[in-house]
Amino acid sequence: MPDQGEYIENEENERGNEPFDYTFVHTVARVAVYDDLKMAPHVIEIEPAPTAEYIEKLADVITEQSTRRGGKIPYSAIREVSENFIHARFTEVVVSILDGGNTIRFCDQGPGIKDKTNATRPGFTSAIEPMKHYIRGVGSGLPLVKEYLTFSNGEMTIEDNMNNGSVVTLSLKQEPSIPPQPVAQPAIPAMPKPVSVPMIPLSDREKMALELFASEGALSVTEFVNLTGLGNSSVFNLMKKMEEYNLIEKTPNKKRMLTDYGDAVWQQMQNQ
Repeated sequence: MPDQGEYIENEENERGNEPFDYTFVHTVARVAVYDDLKMAPHVIEIEPAPTAEYIEKLADVITEQSTRRGGKIPYSAIREVSENFIHARFTEVVVSILDGGNTIRFCDQGPGIKDKTNATRPGFTSAIEPMKHYIRGVGSGLPLVKEYLTFSNGEMTIEDNMNNGSVVTLSLKQEPSIPPQPVAQPAIPAMPKPVSVPMIPLSDREKMALELFASEGALSVTEFVNLTGLGNSSVFNLMKKMEEYNLIEKTPNKKRMLTDYGDAVWQQMQNQ
């Protein structure tokens, strides 16, 4: 039976490429933070590391720098696109943070994304077996990100890089600041209309988790276990599934909290 290295080599040769070791990222990623476009950005380097550790560090740094500047793009969306660099073999990774953290541009010089339409449709994937030790590899990542941003008044674009590779841009539109205007006091205040959001089928346990996050705020796995009495593995799998639904997101201190979408789903559940 061939070992892992032989398997990777055979897999890559079938694709017509040189063998590649997916267990370790040997390249440096650069995160460029633009506080003012008239000045050079602040650059943070992500050093070579084992693949899982490298992806985690990259997503954490992007989220922290974006959030610190007021950005609202959730960790789950940032993590999905960070994982997508594995398709480019992490070649010349550059991430730019602009617009106060509300625009994040992910750039590489890999083979690029030829079919940009199918790349955002569930079920289309180019992931091979060695990649699936670090990503799901079922074609759900970019479609989930696009769906979340569309719901949140944002967008995701995929473009070709200048010579090789791809540029994936996530952006949320910032609401214009409108100074308050004096208005006549109505005789009878109008009641706010409930906002309708796309609902997804949730299990009783997922509904319970939504209620807990809504009442307690950000929770770690240990705190969730202590509050519910569930096992660590059950809580981990529950949180992972809720992250895939974009109901919760990871905070820079490794806790989870409701996303705007998760809060909207919770509010709508209360009105039913």
